[in-house]
Amino acid sequence: MGAPHISIVAEFKAFVNRGNVLDLAVGVIIGAAFGKIVTALTDDFITPILSLLTGGFDFTNMFAPLRAMPDGAPHTLAAAKAAGVPVFAYGHFITEVINFLILAWIIFLIVKTANRVLKRHDDDATPADVLLLREIRDELKARPKV
Repeated sequence: MGAPHISIVAEFKAFVNRGNVLDLAVGVIIGAAFGKIVTALTDDFITPILSLLTGGFDFTNMFAPLRAMPDGAPHTLAAAKAAGVPVFAYGHFITEVINFLILAWIIFLIVKTANRVLKRHDDDATPADVLLLREIRDELKARPKV
């Protein structure tokens, strides 16, 4: 009856054993951990420095309540959420944008460095016969055409 039946377990095993899936899994795990590091950098270093430079400006409590806050409640994001008040927490959004920009910049620097290292490695690893063929090609191109 057609193609042999492959069990779902065998298919899953073949899928997981592909190098790309394992590389992707490692990348996701490292990316998640790296994201936490960037969040800590933003929350614990960059935001306080920005707050110091701007005279106490704090992104974390920048929000707009979408309905009235209860009487006597402090006007903080945590208090609004605890009181069940829907909020537009644009300060949190600003913090996440800063996190993203830092993460994107660091990844850019890592990829740029890796490309530079790999390019050097590729140049060093060019076999002698390929180099000789390139020289012959360049010499033939340089000769006048008859």
